[in-house]
Amino acid sequence: MSQSALTRPEIAPGTLIDNRYIIQKLLGQGGLGRTYLAFDTRRFNEACVLKEFAPIGTGENGLEKSRNLFKREAKILHQLQHSQIPRFLACFEGDGRLFLVQEYVDGKTYSRLLGELQSQGRTFSEEEVIQWLKNLLPVLEYVHHHNIIHRDISPDNIMLPDGKDMPVLIDFGVGKQIADLNEGRNSNQVTFVGKMSLVGKVGYAPREQISLGLCSPCSDLYALGVTTIVLLTGRDPSLLMDQYSLEWKWRCYTYVSDAFAQVLDCMLADTPNKRYQTAREVIIDLEQLGEPQVETPITVVHLSPTVFMSESQTMATTSQSYSQSEETIFSVPASPQIDRIEQPLLNPVFTKRCQQALAYHIGPMANLVVEEMLAENPHISPYQFVELIAQEIPNFQAAFEFKNSLLS
Repeated sequence: MSQSALTRPEIAPGTLIDNRYIIQKLLGQGGLGRTYLAFDTRRFNEACVLKEFAPIGTGENGLEKSRNLFKREAKILHQLQHSQIPRFLACFEGDGRLFLVQEYVDGKTYSRLLGELQSQGRTFSEEEVIQWLKNLLPVLEYVHHHNIIHRDISPDNIMLPDGKDMPVLIDFGVGKQIADLNEGRNSNQVTFVGKMSLVGKVGYAPREQISLGLCSPCSDLYALGVTTIVLLTGRDPSLLMDQYSLEWKWRCYTYVSDAFAQVLDCMLADTPNKRYQTAREVIIDLEQLGEPQVETPITVVHLSPTVFMSESQTMATTSQSYSQSEETIFSVPASPQIDRIEQPLLNPVFTKRCQQALAYHIGPMANLVVEEMLAENPHISPYQFVELIAQEIPNFQAAFEFKNSLLS
């Protein structure tokens, strides 16, 4: 293809291409070429997308690389058969031009949908993006299973077809087969065309992809994570990253649950081996967000009152002075943060019993110790209460017998 072919003007509406496709209008133009809406006269004027190879800004050195990328997209789409990926229809060359034909998705990109929401004063909610991820991640799982990396995930390359609720992943123009990742790399692979490099979109692609041309399934998951926080915050990625530390600071612009935020942070990890490695891993964690947590019963000891005659009698009859009854009074989710859950107030009879038992070891100070302990820990459990006041007994063996007499 000559350099003059690259400077040809866009194709006018009504032009018949390959004696089959009638150009309707220009849909867009990117680093590798132009995209048109066309009608296929051999399929009852069915709408389709016609992509013309017409790279801009690549220069002589990048021309052949761009041409290979364009052909690679046709090869990739030919392999993929998924309801959420536009069908590949044809690829042909004529009149010095290279064309790719694929299914037309009549809908809106998520970049446009976000803009519409922002005009209403809001962005996508946590619930909306979680469902969106659940709908989109199986597509990435399918793509990666076919040893293909998309490499250009962003709100512009995900569409919602009109009248449907399942997102469609489009534009595999810089897609890469995993089998090709060991090819020799040169400077042409990271030649920038505007904001777009031949290895991904700046702001969305991870550092190893932009800087080194390295990519893997977790590279796509990173870009999907960036896309998600953009939909949540309505802000460009450059405004969500600290310019000095290069750390993501997206949480201050939106509110999501801690559990979901941890999923996103794992997708956005700067180091590849700290990210999710497969789409399935993300799906599993997202599914667990909506599942009820396992409940663990909390048992409280209730003690019957006892009349005490003297301190000596108290310690002599400790094991017979009360009877225990266990009752599960409520349940809370099993969690590492269980200590934060308020415990029921201590039984006053049990509190008095502990005070009198403690007085046997430390004297009248026991009253003050117990009062201060209750004031500082109003929702402490019986076990924790005994453990704390036992620390006031200087003799280890005596402290052990004290705890054992009250809790055994």
